[in-house]
Amino acid sequence: MNFLSGIGGFLLGYLFGSIPCGLWLVQAFHGIDIRKYGSGNIGTTNVFRTVGPKTAAAVLIGDMLKGIAALMIMSRFMAADPAIVAITALGALLGHNYSLFLGFKGGKGVATGLGLFLYMLPWGAAAGFGVWAVIVLITRYVSLGSIIAAAVAAATGWYLNYPVPYAVFGTLACLFVIIRHKENIGRLMNGTESKIKAGHLDDKK
Repeated sequence: MNFLSGIGGFLLGYLFGSIPCGLWLVQAFHGIDIRKYGSGNIGTTNVFRTVGPKTAAAVLIGDMLKGIAALMIMSRFMAADPAIVAITALGALLGHNYSLFLGFKGGKGVATGLGLFLYMLPWGAAAGFGVWAVIVLITRYVSLGSIIAAAVAAATGWYLNYPVPYAVFGTLACLFVIIRHKENIGRLMNGTESKIKAGHLDDKK
């Protein structure tokens, strides 16, 4: 692995990952700062609860594509070494969680992580998404679905013998998702976690 390519990949990933899709899209479509509503998070779930499914879908797609774009650029124009691609992916995940544009704050990494998994560990992404959908449909807890889905996706990377750097990234991504959901885990344990429900700004008045 070329050291300079690794540094370049990490910085590229971090820059793309830092793009705050939730903040910018909600401001563009609804003229509000999503950080002042609901949980204060810029991710898909809080957008869904605050302004509804259409904008939430746009945020989900944007957060997924920004990670994929960084990996495609790195693979196409700089290097396709699995280790460098994994480092780029790690940069994108960190950028989303600790955005350069948000004072090093950000989302919880689920949507961006899903995009990165789709590119690097597609079967892991499929397994994780399937588990997420089932859990959310049954329990209505997005946080619970996200945590378990991340673990399933990471485990699938090892089970299906993807390149080791990809599998290592999957494990690190899983740990990031769990860490970023530590408050949700506490609320799940004491029974105070909110269940998913589509919202609209009129509901907040």
